[in-house]
Amino acid sequence: MTIVYALVSRQKTVLAEYTATSATGNFPTVTRVLLAKIPQQDGKMTYVYDNYVFHYVVENGICYLCMSDEMNKHRIPYAFLTDMKERFVAKYGREVPHTAIAFSMNEEFAKIIQERMDFYNSDNADFGVDNIGAVKSQIEDVKGIMVQNIEKVLERGEKIELLVDKTDRLNQQAFKFEASSRNLRRSMWWQRMRCRIFVAVMVLVLIYFAAATTCGGVDFKKCKK
Repeated sequence: MTIVYALVSRQKTVLAEYTATSATGNFPTVTRVLLAKIPQQDGKMTYVYDNYVFHYVVENGICYLCMSDEMNKHRIPYAFLTDMKERFVAKYGREVPHTAIAFSMNEEFAKIIQERMDFYNSDNADFGVDNIGAVKSQIEDVKGIMVQNIEKVLERGEKIELLVDKTDRLNQQAFKFEASSRNLRRSMWWQRMRCRIFVAVMVLVLIYFAAATTCGGVDFKKCKK
């Protein structure tokens, strides 16, 4: 299970967001459609779109939303949202976000989203969630969260298409890494060859001068007799 995208918004006004570097796609556009459909009263819900899942928590008029790539696992995403919500409230309070302009908190809070997303995508997430009492107590009701197909919240005739490209991006990164490794090996090989050629030339020069000294000069007069 991987969380690939997350945001904090006030209705349709996005205050901060972050996309994992391992994924590309139009999910920021899709979430803008979703934000217009999410009720403003406090609550939690999960929307399913193909193999991707949007989880959200609304509290005090602020929406905390993330997108993951596994349908049947809600505990980690909601733990992530709870964590993100608590850090957001601790940093900005409950009043400032209601008057903030779009992305005014992005520079600061996107870094926090990234750091927490990396943690909840790591192998330590299960252990952390199970052992942080405050987080655990707030996600006990995850099993009761309503899961709904995203198409049910769209109006008649309204359609969105979610495009996510993770493997191509990873393949491109792997190709770049392989090419860089190949170039590095080639560069190191040429460096070793230059060193060997230089040493060989220096040895030949030393042998020449030693022979010339022994034979009475560069014309080797003593050795010719």
